Amino acid sequence: MEVLARLAAAAADPAEAKNIAAAGSAGFAYGLAAIGPGIGIGIIFGNAIEAMARQPEAAGMVRTTMFLGIAFTEALALIGFVVFILLKYA
Repeated sequence: MEVLARLAAAAADPAEAKNIAAAGSAGFAYGLAAIGPGIGIGIIFGNAIEAMARQPEAAGMVRTTMFLGIAFTEALALIGFVVFILLKYA
């Protein structure tokens, strides 16, 4: 109900309409920013599991490299979240 009230208020106030549009576009932008790291982490895990299955003696080194790759990939999602906050409140 609150959403409908805000939309009705937005029709009367252009500034409120701008805020609603900014929030929607910021949420969409963060959704797109989260897709890439999600796919990247899936690829990293898949390749790491395959490498550990092929050479179990190198599992320690592969695991370390996997976690580094995940950390760098997850940083992209965090950057997307920061951009989301900046778009929403700027």
